[in-house]
Amino acid sequence: MNLSTLEINSLAAKERIQNVVFRTPLQYNHHLSEKYGAEIYLKREDLQVVRSYKLRGAFNKISSLSADDLQRGVVCASAGNHAQGVALSCKKLDIKGVIFMPGPTPRQKITQTEMWGNGNIEIVLTGDTFDDCQKAALEYAAEHAMVFIPPFDDIKIIEGQGTVAVEILEDLPDVEAVIVPIGGGGLSSGLSLYMKQHAPAAKLYGVEPEGAASMQAAMKHGAPIELESINKFVDGAAVKKIGALPFAISSQLLDSVRSVPEGKICTTILELYNKDAIVAEPAGALSIAALDFHQEEIRGKKVVCIVSGGNNDIDRMGEIKEMSLLYEGIKHYFIVRFPQRPGALRLLVTEVLGPKDDITRFEYIKKTERERGPALIGVELGTAKDYTSLIERLKAYKFDFIEINKDQTLFEYLV
Repeated sequence: MNLSTLEINSLAAKERIQNVVFRTPLQYNHHLSEKYGAEIYLKREDLQVVRSYKLRGAFNKISSLSADDLQRGVVCASAGNHAQGVALSCKKLDIKGVIFMPGPTPRQKITQTEMWGNGNIEIVLTGDTFDDCQKAALEYAAEHAMVFIPPFDDIKIIEGQGTVAVEILEDLPDVEAVIVPIGGGGLSSGLSLYMKQHAPAAKLYGVEPEGAASMQAAMKHGAPIELESINKFVDGAAVKKIGALPFAISSQLLDSVRSVPEGKICTTILELYNKDAIVAEPAGALSIAALDFHQEEIRGKKVVCIVSGGNNDIDRMGEIKEMSLLYEGIKHYFIVRFPQRPGALRLLVTEVLGPKDDITRFEYIKKTERERGPALIGVELGTAKDYTSLIERLKAYKFDFIEINKDQTLFEYLV
């Protein structure tokens, strides 16, 4: 694709959306800057009106529609953030909207969408993934002659998301690198187009969740390709197939694209909350989680990480903490068959576990062999370094055990 022929004007979009969209702050982060030996700035899209950048593209697209299209109403598919942007746009423009959301969408995002629409929208929950949901939304839009508002694969959506880059360069003209999260690719393509036009020397690093790396799959294949399955944990960026237009743009302009493990993202969410009181959703923490993987490239440079959203359901925090502990090597699960001798359980507690280790879960697996059969045991270590010595002591005291963390199928079945 010849990018020079694309009519995408994020400066004009900025003027169009300015009365609805907040200009979000670009904040210097002291502890991240000190940790990575760079000037790290956070573009706080989690502080946007609907707590994500998605409002930019949604309002730019919808406000550009003809009077006839607006009168017929709009339809969208979204895991949450695009839905909220469309909902608020419908309210601001006083039009009807029907919003399709995947069944597993966190309740918090559904409630927020209802609040922003405030009587102008209808929500339909359908399918297990965004892609299932989008198919249903497209069929509904065609059947009812309404306008479908794509979440990312659209020039006006991309143009609106590019206003993030406009603000970054206005606040930090000499930025040297930007780390941008990738889901469907609307933000990465809009941002990279504007950045390469106005700050061509700045490096642009794309990042996506390890369990939904659709951009990297498309780059390897040479065109967008649908992944057979995805990990839906990073719901704001868990897309089976990157958008065609975003792929055409981003694949030419991003300097690199890499993936980040979901567990690392969880650790980053907790650190942002504990150190900076920032409530980031999994997709919102992606760019900061990627800093560990770009340490050499960013050292000594001015770097912007885009915190793309803050719609995190508090009910997910237990799951987030668990995934973080597993990723950091602090929490481990075992199936343990105790030696057939008196005091075996007490031996495990007093001699095998270290002074800072805790049993977080204990249950006998077989109902008919309680206290003699194998047990499922969860152990939280003092530090990840304690793991080797724990295994050595289990072997020394002749405990028969299986490390569940190393067997994904067994882990998913038992834990």
